[in-house]
Amino acid sequence: MADIPRLNGIIKQLEAGKTAITTFSPAEIGNGVSLATSGYDGIIFEMEHNPFETKGLRDTLQFMLNRGQIVGGGTLAPQVTPIVRIPPNGSEMNQFLAKQVLDVGVYGVVWPHVSTVEEAYNAVSASRYPRPLDRPYLEPRGQRGDAPVAAARYWGIGGQEYYKRADVWPLNPEGEILVIIMCEEVKAIGNLDEMLKKVPGIGVVLIGEGDLSQDLGHPREYDHPVVVEAMAEIRRICAANNVICGHPHADMDNIDTLIEQGYRFLVAASSTTTPTLNRAKELTGR
Repeated sequence: MADIPRLNGIIKQLEAGKTAITTFSPAEIGNGVSLATSGYDGIIFEMEHNPFETKGLRDTLQFMLNRGQIVGGGTLAPQVTPIVRIPPNGSEMNQFLAKQVLDVGVYGVVWPHVSTVEEAYNAVSASRYPRPLDRPYLEPRGQRGDAPVAAARYWGIGGQEYYKRADVWPLNPEGEILVIIMCEEVKAIGNLDEMLKKVPGIGVVLIGEGDLSQDLGHPREYDHPVVVEAMAEIRRICAANNVICGHPHADMDNIDTLIEQGYRFLVAASSTTTPTLNRAKELTGR
């Protein structure tokens, strides 16, 4: 089993220095089936502003499986990697939200409203299993409960292989779990440098420009100088800490600019998914 290639297609792109292109979607069977061969690197199933409903997520993931693709492609890796945005965690520290979606079989979690070192530590900790003190990659200490059967089956690997791979990237180079924290408050910007320095295992910082613009007093005025500068500061902090920065609303009006600004994790707006995807691939040489 040691020769199984990378399973998480989003990580595969980021690991190669490329731009990962994703989109938001409700966890509904029809959406999952249509997006499973769409050409995106990943789907973010939206369970922050939609109901947190793990049965629907499980059904959607099962319908995304394509036996012909697995046999024809000779790989267990899904064509489009499913991850989930859970309800805001923040100070409530609801680790069970991550545990439940990871146990279903998704390959990553988007954590909204992460604004302190403690909250960032909690996000990574909840996404990984505990390990003995003498093992590498010890911190942040794992807190995920042990129930791997459904996830391992969905990934198509055995339990021990799942344990080996169900860790966070890039902290563990073999990890297939992507932890994405959302920076969407003024407080988060002030703490971001410390978060990235003190909490290894954060794969992407995704700017929540809607909530951030609200907190700055300019709701959805994305071209306002105050909002523009705040987002530029987030990018600068990410670059200084060698952490990938993401943008949540890529469309045909801004895709060229976003690529030029160095965003390497993009979420295509639902109204322009196909043309935005095609343009992003064109701009990034894919």
